[in-house]
Amino acid sequence: MKYTVKPAEKSTVKITITFTPDEWHAANDKAYVQNRKKYAVNGFRKGKVPKHILEMYYGKGLFYEDALNLLYGEHFGAIIEKEKDHFTEVGEPALSVEDISEKQVVMVAQVPVKPDVEIETYKGIKITEYEYTVTDESVEKDIESTRERIAEKVAVTDRPAKEGDTVNIDFKGTLDGKEFEGGSAEKYDLTLGSHQFIPGFEEQVAGMSIGEKKDVNVTFPDDYQVEDLKGKPAVFEVTLHSIQGKSLPELNDEFAKKMGSETMDEYRVKVKERLQKNAESRSRNETENSMVSEIAKGAKAEIPDAMIDRQEEQSLRKLEYNLMYQGIKLDDYLKYIGSTREDYKKNFEEDARNTVLQQLIVEKIIKLENITASQEEIDAKIEEQAKSVGKEAAEYKKTMDPRQIEYIDGDIKVTKLFEFLKANNEMVKEVKPV
Repeated sequence: MKYTVKPAEKSTVKITITFTPDEWHAANDKAYVQNRKKYAVNGFRKGKVPKHILEMYYGKGLFYEDALNLLYGEHFGAIIEKEKDHFTEVGEPALSVEDISEKQVVMVAQVPVKPDVEIETYKGIKITEYEYTVTDESVEKDIESTRERIAEKVAVTDRPAKEGDTVNIDFKGTLDGKEFEGGSAEKYDLTLGSHQFIPGFEEQVAGMSIGEKKDVNVTFPDDYQVEDLKGKPAVFEVTLHSIQGKSLPELNDEFAKKMGSETMDEYRVKVKERLQKNAESRSRNETENSMVSEIAKGAKAEIPDAMIDRQEEQSLRKLEYNLMYQGIKLDDYLKYIGSTREDYKKNFEEDARNTVLQQLIVEKIIKLENITASQEEIDAKIEEQAKSVGKEAAEYKKTMDPRQIEYIDGDIKVTKLFEFLKANNEMVKEVKPV
């Protein structure tokens, strides 16, 4: 076997693999042995028919596909491993057969590979540095949010529904007098002010009383997920069955004890510490995104579709997990909005392209600046992780997967990269309250 590698269009490489007649005949014989039990010929026991007889009955190419798959499986991975210093495979190859003859078999693999990225500049540019601060107002707002979250629901019978209430309703939606798919439900619990429904719906349900029936007139947004409903006016016939309000707990030491503190003062200190930690993380993340986004404005890369598709799939899985936490299946959600998995993925295309470009930029600058992680730095991180789970570093390291070490190595490099970018660019601070 011999092969050649040539650059091809749109960040792919063309690998042409040529097999000798002996290799091809051996693969055919192996394919015959693996598959002969599938075929029967009169006069022979099943699985005992000679190869040349099967080829007479079913055609010379009976085992070609299986033989080609055997050759591909045996050699392609080894080629990719051998060439790993020259390119990085990022997706499944497109396979074709260029020639099958007595002299040779030629297989071609068009492989999507990680592209190079051209960066205009990554030093001496103006970049926004975000800093989120925690105020007393932030603390009180967070406490109030917790108070709302743990509030007990109580039945309301002596007043109309208002924002913050959970109402149980039937609704039936129509367009031009005709019902549309996904526009009706019975005994549906809706929290007013949650913005779960399209704009205008919840606002019109507020003010309704138990037993009341009302037509709610709304217009679907122009960017609504269902194409046939975008920008269309609709009427929902709504019947309100019940109202649940909230009984908020008093802000006293008893409330603080429920939250794991002895007094409200102690609880406020804990809330502030948590908010400050979150604010620091948010400041760091948004500043890092700001750095890479600014550099990306002057960067170019021919990104293969396989990398975009992989990132879109990750975004879709993230949506699926978020829906699961709400007790909703992705397939049910897609059916409700009249979409398919493949169509909905297109919503992530632009963000996916930007994300991949930014990842390529980070990798390129790390390489250009020769940013590395020393063994001492890696060991320090391992020790830190070991302490967090109450283990000795040596004991903990024995249980680690090589990918975990690789992740630590990458995390140290990325941290150093952002320190480098911060030191080599003009950072313009923007302070915001949490």
